[in-house]
Amino acid sequence: MKTINLISLFLFAVVFTSCEETKRVIDVAGNVQISGTYVVKSMAGAKTASTNQSITFAALDGSANGNAGCNTFFGNYTLDLYALSFGDFAVTEKVCDGPIMASERAFLDALKQTGSYSLENDLLTLYSKTNRSVLLTATKS
Repeated sequence: MKTINLISLFLFAVVFTSCEETKRVIDVAGNVQISGTYVVKSMAGAKTASTNQSITFAALDGSANGNAGCNTFFGNYTLDLYALSFGDFAVTEKVCDGPIMASERAFLDALKQTGSYSLENDLLTLYSKTNRSVLLTATKS
């Protein structure tokens, strides 16, 4: 009986370790896949007013930065399989025209509300963490 328990414990440890290692490999692959610069094309299904909104993902350190429309930002992201979330961003404090600032606020809010993503043919789509609606789409440059 003692031998069966030891064998069961050993098998459990091997399976558990293998699953964790597999998840780690998938997470690294996801970080490499998403790395690069993306230019925002639409938010909430509507074309963006600003053509210079972008986000760059750096796989090595999990950082994200870009141009929100008027100001630049930087911070960190976390990728776990297809779950994607952003930490707090530091943002410069320039003031631009009202419509550009409104578009910038919508962009930064969309990043904050992100819960998952998809990446197909260099088209990045960010989905809401609450209802999985499309927050924004961006193309890899």
